[in-house]
Amino acid sequence: MMKNYNKSLMAMALFSALTLSACGDGKDGQDGAPGTPGTPGTPGTPGAPAGSTVSYVDSAADVTFEIQPADINVAGSGTFAIKFKAMGKTPQGKTVPFTGLDMVQLYSVTVKENTSGDGAPLQWVNNAMTQGLGSSMYCTLTGTYTSRGQNGNACTMVEDASEPGTYTGTWTHAGAAPIMNPNDDLNATHRFFMRAYNIKDSEGNSVSGKVLSDRLDFVPATGELVADTGKDTVTVEACMNCHGNQDGHIAKIRAHGNYENPENCITCHNPDNQPSEEQLAKGWVFDFGPMIHRIHAGHHIADYLSGEDDKDPLQYFGKIGFPGELSECTSCHNNGDSWEQNLYRQACKGCHINVNYDTGEGHSEFSLVQTDDTQCKNCHGAGGLSPAVVHNVGKRAEYADLFKIEAQTATVTDPTPGDGMKTLTVTAKITMNGAPVADGTVLADYMTSTTRGMLIGNIDPNDYAKGSVTALNGTSAAISITSGATLAGGILTNSKEFTDAQLTGTVYVTAEVQVCADKGAVVKCRDGAGTALEGLEFGVDHGLANSAPLAYFNLDDPSGATVIARMDDPSRVTIDEAKCKACHQNLTHIKGTHGVTEFTQCMNCHNENTGRSFHSTVQYDTGTVDVDGNRIFATVPGLTFGQRDLVTVAHRFHSGNWDAPFRNGAYQYPAIYRDKDMKLNGFPGVENDCSACHKDNAKFFAADGGLTSGKRAVLVGSNYITPVAEACRACHEHSDDAALAHFESMGAYVHGGEEFGTTKDLPVESCATCHAEGKEFGVDKMHAN
Repeated sequence: MMKNYNKSLMAMALFSALTLSACGDGKDGQDGAPGTPGTPGTPGTPGAPAGSTVSYVDSAADVTFEIQPADINVAGSGTFAIKFKAMGKTPQGKTVPFTGLDMVQLYSVTVKENTSGDGAPLQWVNNAMTQGLGSSMYCTLTGTYTSRGQNGNACTMVEDASEPGTYTGTWTHAGAAPIMNPNDDLNATHRFFMRAYNIKDSEGNSVSGKVLSDRLDFVPATGELVADTGKDTVTVEACMNCHGNQDGHIAKIRAHGNYENPENCITCHNPDNQPSEEQLAKGWVFDFGPMIHRIHAGHHIADYLSGEDDKDPLQYFGKIGFPGELSECTSCHNNGDSWEQNLYRQACKGCHINVNYDTGEGHSEFSLVQTDDTQCKNCHGAGGLSPAVVHNVGKRAEYADLFKIEAQTATVTDPTPGDGMKTLTVTAKITMNGAPVADGTVLADYMTSTTRGMLIGNIDPNDYAKGSVTALNGTSAAISITSGATLAGGILTNSKEFTDAQLTGTVYVTAEVQVCADKGAVVKCRDGAGTALEGLEFGVDHGLANSAPLAYFNLDDPSGATVIARMDDPSRVTIDEAKCKACHQNLTHIKGTHGVTEFTQCMNCHNENTGRSFHSTVQYDTGTVDVDGNRIFATVPGLTFGQRDLVTVAHRFHSGNWDAPFRNGAYQYPAIYRDKDMKLNGFPGVENDCSACHKDNAKFFAADGGLTSGKRAVLVGSNYITPVAEACRACHEHSDDAALAHFESMGAYVHGGEEFGTTKDLPVESCATCHAEGKEFGVDKMHAN
């Protein structure tokens, strides 16, 4: 280093000597003669002002396209032409022309009336696919393309130098462009959209997700835009209810990425895409409507699917547990009633996979043979056997108040003073089919199960518990409405004995009862011999839940104030029940024979004071099978749960930290589970998207660092643990020593840890120090989807 430094000094000295000697006396020399003027240069093309265009974006959603019917000719047998403008967002959020596109992909489909008698009356036709020319075409700067290992001709794309971001495309090869269908109907509705390739961010990395244009629905003959194609019976918003929203696209489905808006899917999944005989035998179907029906029917039709490979129907969607009621068609078909007009056998067979139309097997009790689709509307058109009618669409919501139980009083008496027991008497007004239930009515005849009844529990008044609930008798917490009860003037009265300590303070009263209903009325579930009646809209295995508004009573002072349950106080609830019902439709079918319609009923069993769990272990799919071909599930060692508070149960179930049911000598797939790599299967949304269930911008931590709910302790057996670590490990399957040590260092009492709390009065965990909203490792950042 010293040698180089000395050389630098010498160079500087030499330079100084030369410059001084040129000046002589230090005065400026005389000006020289003017030189010959140089030849003027060629004027350059004016460049776009800095910041007026962009060639990179942060995300796929930052690129948009402007396409007008007048600027494209992609239909029929004319001359192919396309012109469009691409726009992108600058880092500052300003929308400017996007320059530098080098490859796009074009899709064109047509709505076609089908008079063949086979298939839907209206069908999507892919104009390239119907000619055997693939599903789309490319445009590139060179007029050729390489994609997915294939080479071919493309349209030649040019960016307008005088109008950056504006592109034109022409077809310079022999023959017609692939999406130009000479048999096309130019008076029919067409759909056109594009995909752009090779879009990068400011770091030179490819942006995540496909860059897609909006769909252009139009009539080529007139250029008229079309608002309703008559075929889009499912909107992307319906899919997002379960699958989540990522920049306006469906956030999570197993295949194809963000093509997955139903309006785009039909480009490839249409009647021209038919499975081979081998694929059909395994259960595959590729036309969009039937395929979606079959995928979502998953668990229900798994016995009719086959294939051991992960890409075969049995493994690919035979394990899917649909979270709602399959019969509630409008949970997906939310865009008009055209889904009821486009009737064809294959759509029905998507779910009703066991029907054989050639032999009639399974097609009604009469085994009706049907050789084409022209007869479908004879029975299933508007009227008695329409899809909406036979599937009871919307009836559960319509019938919601047909059986109503409204608590009136809750009083305490002491029949035998000094024995430590008292009697609680509850009265409730019961309304059936809009009228007070008549004296002498045998309510059990109308109920799907007689084990349910009035739900009653204490409200804990202590500040740290903020109104948590405890079942009065520790188990069912129910007073029967069928055994020992009297019924007079529409008022049901029943009593039950409890300990003195239980019958103090505020109690809540609600009910969980399911009844049978048909044709707009509650009806009897069984005939005179006790046999369940068939054909009811809501029968023994598909009951209608009661309506039971939550009521509070102060047992110490009947005229005094009552304490509100934590789950009934909006300020302490971060979950959004409407979001849950958007995916599940209702809570009733989730709990089988329980008459549950809202979370305030769930709290009777699923609260922090239950202290036990029916699903204490966590099992995962090992990826292996036994000698009979049944999947083997194994238990995650050391990971157990000893309570069923609703928060933890919901976290555990939706994150696959559950046990697999064992029936008929084999493990059955749970609705949601972990595989051998601990990857989540079955949950339709994004795993870390808290907003899928919680309120938008929910605050999970209170000012003291505890939970917003006010819950500060959870009972496990006869001891207590703290709730924050329990909620976290329910999703994150933390069970190793390092995780437990971390929890405990934050002041947590953890199931499986070094010690339990012996009282509810536990210190607040320090989790919020790092994980509260706005912190460096806050849940809002770590779970930012």
